[in-house]
Amino acid sequence: MNKITKVFLVVLLALVQQLPAQITGEKPVSDANKFNLFSNDMPYNAKANKEFQFLAFFITQGVNSNMYPKASLFNGQLVGRLFGPNSSSTSDTSTSSYFEQRIIPFFIYQPKLFNGKAILRTSFEIDWTWGDQAYGISGNKGGAINADQVNIQTQNVELELIPAKNFAINLGLQRLYDTPYNPYRTMFDKMTTTGYRLAYWGTDAVGISARYDGDFQKVKAGYYLLYENNTEAVDDVTLTELVYQQKLSLKWNAGASLYYVRDRGKGQGGVSVFGEGLTSTLAAYNGSFVFNMPRDYKADIAWLGLTLSRNPDFWLDPFQLTSFVNFNLGTAQAKVGNSYEKAADIAGFAANIRAAYRYGRTLNDYVSADFIYASGDPNGIDDKKFKGVITGNSWGMPSSIFIGTGGYLLFPHANVVNRFTPVVADISNMGYGLIGGTMNVAHDFIPHKLNAKAGSAFAVSQAKPQGGGWSLGTELNGSVSYSLGPFMSIEMHGAYLWLGDFFDSQDDSHGSSINGNSITRPVNPYTFFIVYKWLMF
Repeated sequence: MNKITKVFLVVLLALVQQLPAQITGEKPVSDANKFNLFSNDMPYNAKANKEFQFLAFFITQGVNSNMYPKASLFNGQLVGRLFGPNSSSTSDTSTSSYFEQRIIPFFIYQPKLFNGKAILRTSFEIDWTWGDQAYGISGNKGGAINADQVNIQTQNVELELIPAKNFAINLGLQRLYDTPYNPYRTMFDKMTTTGYRLAYWGTDAVGISARYDGDFQKVKAGYYLLYENNTEAVDDVTLTELVYQQKLSLKWNAGASLYYVRDRGKGQGGVSVFGEGLTSTLAAYNGSFVFNMPRDYKADIAWLGLTLSRNPDFWLDPFQLTSFVNFNLGTAQAKVGNSYEKAADIAGFAANIRAAYRYGRTLNDYVSADFIYASGDPNGIDDKKFKGVITGNSWGMPSSIFIGTGGYLLFPHANVVNRFTPVVADISNMGYGLIGGTMNVAHDFIPHKLNAKAGSAFAVSQAKPQGGGWSLGTELNGSVSYSLGPFMSIEMHGAYLWLGDFFDSQDDSHGSSINGNSITRPVNPYTFFIVYKWLMF
């Protein structure tokens, strides 16, 4: 063998040895992701653009259900309590079938000029039902032929300033979530299982907030203007919050909070013609208690609460626990003649505890139990006292979304586009109070790929309505989901609810008729839907 041949063989051998390493660096393939449809398309070596970022949540679902609005006004978008004044009802002869889609894009600008200490965030919402409308001006529509609907809805336009490590000041239209965690740096699922789980405040509001997110403490203070009516008059609705959480140990956290609403709005403002506040039609739509008093009122309401959590991320060991207790205290004065007189003293209470055990290898192998209690008042404010719970649903549609229980019909579910009609849309249960819970078991048949979940929910009213009983109903539900890639999945869900004797009542003393003025108990609701979701970034 001559010298040239030896050199050629050495070079060839070196190239053959490098080839597997190059292949591994570009297309990592393992048993865990060999079923991953898009695994070969992931840019593992790409670098993020930290100055301008775009991310979005896209959801499309096909739904079959026996729930629908009787009034054509609510075709396209239906929000509020099932059987409430939104005309939603059930049928054993009519079936509602449709496709709907939504995208929520986020645009985040973090100029290098300020070295990451100033961030602008904007987010919007664009959604419709397939084939609903074109060339119009309205949110929640625009899926008909020709499209061209003016339908972009603004969710957030807020500026975040970071004056020092762990400190942040947020200014503008921003997330208002009733948990101690930063809504812009925490996955949404965690928001639904910590703090007050969005059962009181889970929406957007304009204002200013400041927070400290340290390793052992979290502190947040905020001031929001819910409604600014006439700028020269004292007729506004404001919200002030102060939240604190202390890490007690590696696994345990405890917190305390104060929320305060000063309502001088006299029902002005609000969503469309529904108004807002304790006496509003909006409160009735949302399944909240409606105060039977003059619309010209003054109300001061405070929420004093405590939270406790153990292993909230489910990472440290197989046991997870979250809980809260929350008191709402205050007064409402209504105008009688030329003066304001006491209409009601307010003193309600709610508590929740959720426990879960992870028996398998992934976070999706678990069993969980969830319990909720809310005090109720059978007499409303006839005795000038209200003993029930008040939430943000008295001022926004909806502002309080208790969507983390695993229920679909009895309690609200997160897979929502334009229709949000749970039986218990507000934990106050129209002021009658609530005792209820859910149980769920989930399993990854293929780790991180194929998951199935089965669950149940039940609830009774804390107060018995006239002509009805305590039972709200019992639900069975289930789902199967398959992950197509990182944060991209296709899922199939179904649920059926057996309504209880609570819905034998037509009682409307708490805002609206319980069963929608039906002579008999309404037909049991069901829902079935296939959904495609992608959180893209």
